[in-house]
Amino acid sequence: MFGFVCTRVSIPSFMVALLTVLIFLSGISAEGAVRIKDITTIHNEDEIDLIGYGLVIGLDGSGDGKGALFTMQSLANMMERMGLTVETDKLKVKNVAAVMVTGRLSSNNTTGSRVDVTVSSIGDASSLQGGTLLITPLSSGEGTVYAMAQGPISIGGFNVQVDEGNKIINNYTLVGRVPGGGKVTRTLDKSNDDGDVLLFLHSPDYTTATRIADQINNKYGLTAYVDDVATIRIQVPDSLSYHNERMHFIADVGTMQVQPDERAKIVINERTGTIVAGEHVTLAPVAIAHVNITVSIKSFPVISQPEPFSQGETVVTDEYQINVEEEPSRVVYLEEVISLADVANALNMIGATPRDIIAIFQAMKQAGALRAELVII
Repeated sequence: MFGFVCTRVSIPSFMVALLTVLIFLSGISAEGAVRIKDITTIHNEDEIDLIGYGLVIGLDGSGDGKGALFTMQSLANMMERMGLTVETDKLKVKNVAAVMVTGRLSSNNTTGSRVDVTVSSIGDASSLQGGTLLITPLSSGEGTVYAMAQGPISIGGFNVQVDEGNKIINNYTLVGRVPGGGKVTRTLDKSNDDGDVLLFLHSPDYTTATRIADQINNKYGLTAYVDDVATIRIQVPDSLSYHNERMHFIADVGTMQVQPDERAKIVINERTGTIVAGEHVTLAPVAIAHVNITVSIKSFPVISQPEPFSQGETVVTDEYQINVEEEPSRVVYLEEVISLADVANALNMIGATPRDIIAIFQAMKQAGALRAELVII
């Protein structure tokens, strides 16, 4: 039994080396192992998101306009705290922009350490290029302040306006970063690290969890257990209960290497035509038909002249010629369960473009022939 897939789509104006990438990915060896620390998180490692409202100054006329009332009010309040009283309606904020500042704090960050922060415009500024973030408190969702941010903004691009309507823009200039711009003033409370060590998998999977537990047990004896699909519990041996030995034990576990297992998955971005497929993607027996249709419309002017001395006017009309060209349909039949390399070769044989492949994958999934999770973003 097989599924039949037929797609009728127009040829896109671009072509990327997608099939070459698919073949390359399918040829990657499954024997490459990774460190346990790269695919797990220890239970007492916590992270929270921080947010704050601030002002960016020093802009070259690319700041907020008078319509951004919150920017003018913020600037007036700041100047008042510095002993200057200025009426809000007298302020010009073209060199100032209101921004939201975001960052992330880990339980491993200590007081005085630095974290990167992201600065995003919330007004009608045209660019944050060359700006400096004024000191901004960063707090958690509960309102507790954990860091203070300040420093010059890096946007990795530029925005130049030559004259009215003519601009040269490189990269997005309304969002920037301040590397190391956030100084930690309050740390997160760590969990008690005297008991069992819990490892949380970034991508929960029973096979991967079992492999991690087996790798630890092979070296230290029966100390690691799989609690659930995402958690491995490690009982620290009594001989390593002292703090230093415990830290060395955890560090050694983190450097052990295992081969993680992943579900068969194909990720598709329809906006860009990007397709990324994992190595475990296979197909059931299936037939794939592909045909390209090109429709061309040509316009020909037809001039109608009036008769002599009729005082008529020359009339120009258009006649249209429509031509439809259809390439012969090409059918590929795959008889056995195949790998990703076979899929790539088959689609390459019928000349499928990225847009065609997206439609083919979606149809094969509906037909039950694609043995993988299809994720569309």
